[in-house]
Amino acid sequence: MRAISSMATRHVLADLTAAAVAAGLPQVDVESVGGVDAAQRVAAGEPLDLVFLASDALARLAADGHLDADSVVPLMLSQVAVAVPSGSDEPAAQPEGAAFPDAAGVRDALRGAGRIGYSTGPSGTALVAMIEKWGLTGEIGGRLVQARPGIPVARSLAAGDVDLGFQQLSELVGQPGIRILGVLPAECAIDTVFSGAVATTSADPAAARRVLAFLASDAATRIASAHSFSLPPAS
Repeated sequence: MRAISSMATRHVLADLTAAAVAAGLPQVDVESVGGVDAAQRVAAGEPLDLVFLASDALARLAADGHLDADSVVPLMLSQVAVAVPSGSDEPAAQPEGAAFPDAAGVRDALRGAGRIGYSTGPSGTALVAMIEKWGLTGEIGGRLVQARPGIPVARSLAAGDVDLGFQQLSELVGQPGIRILGVLPAECAIDTVFSGAVATTSADPAAARRVLAFLASDAATRIASAHSFSLPPAS
């Protein structure tokens, strides 16, 4: 079976689909690309069985008839975290709590940073919107550096190309050359729910649904947690 996902879920999906195979389900080959590229390929009608993207992107694709709307299911919640270069090759550890006590601390960090890295996709869009809402675009807009699609912000931090980086926690944990300060504080948190759905181009939609059901089951929760994802909010 063929699937496509954004880069943010590539590692957790590798482990989840391996667990699905161990449970007797079909093997799923997941190609992970930038979220925008993935959505465009699905919209273009590329033959796929499963699609894993941010919930809002899946909702648009389902509304346009590219996904089976009844199959869409939330799988995991990802939080945006803040990181800085560490000058060490040690993999970044899971942080405890928020990077700053409140939104004012985030604003101060943004004002004080040289170059600020952020990602493509929904989390990056949300960060830029938040900066605009705070009235900081004129002050720091020229220092914002968006990572190229499929390139993690952690790489830019480790290389010294940016001084402060914002990306989903799951993309930062375990990366060398960075130190994770923590997630964004609750009052300005940027959370993304990633969901899965069966593509209308699927050659075996029944089998795709069985795989998707496993990925949404309690058996998959431990794997998602190990990759710094949380349970999605109850509907």
